[in-house]
Amino acid sequence: MYPEHAPQTPAQRAVQVHQPTPYPPAVTTPAPLVPGQPDGVPAVASIVLPDGRIVTGYAVAPVQPEPVAVKPVVSRAAVNVALGGVGFLAVCGGLLLLTSFIAALTAFITQLIILAAVIFGGWIAVQVLGPGGHRGGGTTVNIRKAVFRRNHFHG
Repeated sequence: MYPEHAPQTPAQRAVQVHQPTPYPPAVTTPAPLVPGQPDGVPAVASIVLPDGRIVTGYAVAPVQPEPVAVKPVVSRAAVNVALGGVGFLAVCGGLLLLTSFIAALTAFITQLIILAAVIFGGWIAVQVLGPGGHRGGGTTVNIRKAVFRRNHFHG
């Protein structure tokens, strides 16, 4: 059983004191100081004010402003608009070429289908109407005891 769950009276709980364990302080060693002279001693200036007081201090060099960047002759917005227009025209031209290509491809496929129909129809015509094949298989018509076979008179 855990000690905090053991049955205790309120007096026993008040007697239990938990003491934190102290950690030893961290030992820090200071960095060694190296004495050194500044590169140059600045000049001390004294000013006499109109009321007779003297103000002494170091002279401060004036702050030089940052050099102004050279602006381009054409603004970035104008360049972006021009590039956008060129891109739009390129897309429109590409779509025009695409539609022309699709129309040409459709016409080509249509002509191939017509050519195939003509060739296949010619082949069928040669098979039906052409010479050769079976000699007795033609149409026979009896007119007054005359026999016509494939446009040939046999009397």
